[in-house]
Formats: sequence, structure tokens, C-alpha cells
Amino acid sequence: MKKIVQINILLLIFLFNSCGNAQNENQNDNKNNTNNMKNLTEKEWKERLTEEQYHILREKGTERPFTGKYYMHNENGTYKCAGCGAELFTHDMKFESECGWPSFDREIEGGKIIKTPDYSHGMRRVEITCANCGGHLGHIFDDGPTETGQRYCVNSESLTFEPEQTLDTITLAAGCFWCVEAAFDKLDGVVSAVSGYAGGHLKNPTYREVCTGNTGHAEAVQITFNPEKISVEKILEIFFTIHDPTTLNRQGGDVGTQYRSGIFYQNEKQKELAEHIITTLNDQKVFSDPIVTEVTPFTNFYSAENYHQEYYELNKQEPYCQFVVKPKLDKFYKVYKELLKK
Repeated sequence: MKKIVQINILLLIFLFNSCGNAQNENQNDNKNNTNNMKNLTEKEWKERLTEEQYHILREKGTERPFTGKYYMHNENGTYKCAGCGAELFTHDMKFESECGWPSFDREIEGGKIIKTPDYSHGMRRVEITCANCGGHLGHIFDDGPTETGQRYCVNSESLTFEPEQTLDTITLAAGCFWCVEAAFDKLDGVVSAVSGYAGGHLKNPTYREVCTGNTGHAEAVQITFNPEKISVEKILEIFFTIHDPTTLNRQGGDVGTQYRSGIFYQNEKQKELAEHIITTLNDQKVFSDPIVTEVTPFTNFYSAENYHQEYYELNKQEPYCQFVVKPKLDKFYKVYKELLKK
């Protein structure tokens, strides 16, 4: 276990305000963060990418069919954007096709890919681009052979591949999930951070239903991570630094049981660590009030609507993101800059 002293120091550095507490601070974004990928100049892109990658990702080119290294590739693992490293597809989404390019029947949840009508070359198609860096991936068609009916036709040069690793999952509730997802999604070792609803009794609830406070769900983020790169201890440490765990059913201006602080553990190790950290923080009186974070076994998690996924990344110019989310993330990036994805 990491020394709790380290947690105390970080807790003192970080301000415990929820997404509902507006802050008006201006700090520079961390330059190593993938937040800045869309701001790179074309000169910088040319320095980062190979000539072929640049032609496809930035100039919307297409590699010759049947030549890509991932066309007949069948290893277990994750396919990522070659431009920024964002996780896009997993091996179980890939299928063999005769089109000449790697084909997938769906994407990793979380708004990783943007779909845009494409009328170039006298054709009517739908282009797919990386939501994080804007890199061109290929096109999507409605002629897939699986139950999704979709075929993501992707250039191999738009992708990199990471072999399968042993992953772990934990579900955390810390108020508004926009802030929580945006923070955890940038940590090296976190494969995905998906906004959703956990711990309730209604199956497949909508956002409006959860907001009534009658479904029993909490706004939560389900975090899938590689424990060889980031430990569950570190994830829980960060969890207690990015929200106020002492306010019952409330985070700043967000009030209701759906904004409660909670850890939905999926194994005994997660439970023991969570309870130990809470006990230690209370004993050391890190907070002026006792921690009210609930520690309960995981029972369910339903992904939130698509417009909630990657909300901050896709809506940075919105006033709420500018004045509420961004100040919190600026502090987060500064404190945890060594843990961010490069």
C-alpha cells in the first residue's frame, strides 16, 4: 500500500470541489496530455508520424487493399489510434472480410470515434475519425455480417496494436461523471473510463430517470485498467482527491442520491483497500468531517447515453466545461502529470 502520507499531501494540494462548484482559474494544460492532440500543427504531426501514417491520418488517404499489416491480423489485444493512442477496437470486434482492409463490427464504448458524412470522389459514405485527435481512420458501412450490421473499414496505418493484458475493473461514484471520466481516462494504464449508472434497481435507466433520484442509481464511471501500469491503490488515492467524500448525497451544487460518493468493488482486494484507506483518512482527520463514501459490492452498471461519453473532450467550449470542469482538470493534470498518458 502506498504511504497514506502521500495521499495527505495530495489532498492538501487539490481543492475538493464537485462539478457543481464553479471555479475560475486559468492554468496551462499539460503539454504531455492527449487533450492537446487536436492543437498540434501539421509540422508537429509530420514529426510524430511516418510518411504513410501522415498521408492517411492527416490527408485522409487510403492504403492499397490487402497490403495492411492488420488485414489478416488475429492476435488478442486492443487496436489504438496511431496518431494519439486512443483505444478504438478490441480483437473480438474484428472479423474477416474480403474488402482488403481490417474490418470491425463495433467500437469500444465511450464516444471514441466520430462519424461524418463524406461525399468525396462522387460517392456517399460515412467517414470515421478519432474523436481525440481527429485522425482519419476509414469509413463505416451497413453491410457487416454480424448482428450489428456494421463494418468499420479501417486503414492499418491508422492503427497500432497492444497485445492483450490482464485487466481489472472498478466502478466509482464521485458526483458528476463528466469530471470523473475526463480525469481517469487520461491516466496511463487506464484502458477505458465509461460514464454510466450504478447500484440502482431499475434496468437500463435513462439520464432523466436517474435524475429523479428514484432509481437508486449513482452517476458513476466504470474504469478498466491494467494493474501492471497503475494499481488499484493509486486509482483509489486519486478517487479521494478529485471529490469531497464527506458530503452525503451531494457534490457541491449537485444534490441527490445520484451524486453520492461510492465505491462499487468487484473483488475482496478492492473492498479491503477501500475500507483501509477510509479508516486511515478518518483516523488522521484529513477531512473536517467523517467520510461518507459507501463501499458496496458491484451489482450492475449501465452505460450512459452516448452524448455523456467523452463529454468534456467533445464540448470544451461549453460554458459549463470552461468554468467548472476545466479548472478541476487543470489541477488534476498538474498534480498527476507523471501518471498521464504520453
